[in-house]
This record gives sequence, structure tokens and C-alpha cells, in this order.
Amino acid sequence: MEMANGTDVTEFILLGFGGGPKKHLLLLIFLTTFYVLTLAENMTIITLVVLDSQLSRLPMYLLLGSFSWLEICYVSTTIPRMLFDLITLHGKISFQACFLQFYIFFSLGCTEDFFLSAMALDRYLAICHPLRYPQIMSQNACYALMATCWILGFLWNIVPVTLISKMSFCGPNVIDHLLCDPGPLLSLACPPLGNAPFIYQIFVNVVILGNLLCVILSYGAVILSLMKTSSQGSRKKAFSTIFFHLMVVTIFYGSVAGVYLSAPGGESNSEVTKAATVFYAAVTPVLNPLIYCLRNDKIKEAAGRLLKRMEKCWCPGEYR
Repeated sequence: MEMANGTDVTEFILLGFGGGPKKHLLLLIFLTTFYVLTLAENMTIITLVVLDSQLSRLPMYLLLGSFSWLEICYVSTTIPRMLFDLITLHGKISFQACFLQFYIFFSLGCTEDFFLSAMALDRYLAICHPLRYPQIMSQNACYALMATCWILGFLWNIVPVTLISKMSFCGPNVIDHLLCDPGPLLSLACPPLGNAPFIYQIFVNVVILGNLLCVILSYGAVILSLMKTSSQGSRKKAFSTIFFHLMVVTIFYGSVAGVYLSAPGGESNSEVTKAATVFYAAVTPVLNPLIYCLRNDKIKEAAGRLLKRMEKCWCPGEYR
């Protein structure tokens, strides 16, 4: 049945993970474990930020709470589908569902790009302009910054996703990947491809390289400012915070850049691409909360206060 956009393909088949039942079982356990951990870790951060009166007033933790909600949405867009395909060996996804997944997943990825820039900007203002920081990064300004990240992230991919979805797909319809990714999709499109691949690559390069440059400049200015700080104690504490933030940035951009900054068209090794996809779609969302909170005293203190409040609710007699 021919569709309105001129394509004969009404569904795609995701090949997913190769290998036998044992490999699929291991992957099922692996992805399920990481999915549950991601939900638990990020929900814990959101709960602490929302319920703790001290954290909820600080822009850094408001950004971290919104970033945690982003991570939950990010993994929920792909991992449940991967688990479904591993269990059922189904692999079929409708044309509309494929491009909806493509749009949502990449929009959330772009939103994460913008959030990493926003968090780098927040640290720059806090460390390089401490006296003006409360006025510049007020609660309202922080909420506006978070809203901007979400809006830009979901507006950014409308043009490239629309252009690719309007291309002609006359067969084959087998995607050698775990999800609906632009590279494999473009490799299935029937010529002439037009300007869609070029426009897609421009949008990808601008959002990744632009935000990466913003992060590098922000943390570069922070490091230079810290080098001039006379207090060794405050310098060490600030460097510790920045180091963990840079770990998150390095892990995210390191796994994403190799896949999406290369020329589109599906020429890359599919197994390497699948491994990189699993890493940035399943592993990094687990690592990010741990990295941000591992050495964060305020998070630990907020967790302690929440536990005490829960103990009072469960055992009121002990606190009379």
C-alpha cells in the first residue's frame, strides 16, 4: 500500500542484536538491570531536589533535577523497545512509529546537549562571577534556562526528521540497527536523496559542536579562574566538582560524536555502531547520576535529612 509521502514501505524490520539465545538472555539481563538502575538513581535525585528545601533553591540542583528527568525520558524511549525485541524476536516497527522514535530520541539527545551547556554556564557564573551569580542565576532565570533547553531540543530536529520522512523508501526495509537511526534510514532511501542528508548533517554538527564548544569555553574559563584563586581549599573543592562534570561531558560526547559526526549513509560498521548506541543509550544514563553525586556533599546531606524524615514517619514513637 503506497503511503501519502510517496513511499512503498509501511514498516521496517530492526535486526537488533545478533547471536543466539544465550547472548540475547545476557543482553536482556544487562539492559533490564541498567534500565532499573537508571530509573532508581534519577528518581532519587528528583525526589531529593523536590523535597529538600535547601536543594530546591539552588540553580545547580534545579538543573540537575531536570537533567535527571531528561535521562529517564531518554532511556524510556529506546530500552523498552530493545527489551521487547529481545523477548519476542519481533523486530517490526511501523513507518510512523519508526520516525516518531527517531524524532523523540534525537530531540532528547539534543536537549541533553543543551543541558550540558547550561550546567557548564551555571558553574562558570558561580565560580567566575560569584558576587553577581545570585542576581544572574535567580530561580526564575534558572527555570527559563531549563525551559529553553527543552524547547530548543525538540524544535531542533523537526526539519531534518521531516525531510528524511518525506524521502522515498521503496525497499528493502531491513534496518541493521537497534533503533530507527538516521544513518541506516538514509541508506535505505531510494535515490535521488536530494539535500536531506546534507541538511541533516549540518543540524547534527551544529548542535553537537556548538554545545561542545560552549562547554569547553565555560570550563576553560573556570579552570583559568581557579588557577588564580588564592585559597587552596576552595580551589581543590571546585576542581573536584569540575572534574566530575567534565567526566559526564567526556563520556557523552565521546560516545555520540564518533557515530553522528561522520558522514551519514550507513557506511560505518554496524556492530560498532550498535555497541556505541548501547553505551550512550543505556550505560551513560546510569553513570551520570553517580558521577554528579559521588562527591557531592549537599546531595549526601539532603539524602540524610530525607532518611531522618522517613524514620520519623515510620517510627514516630522513637522521636517523642
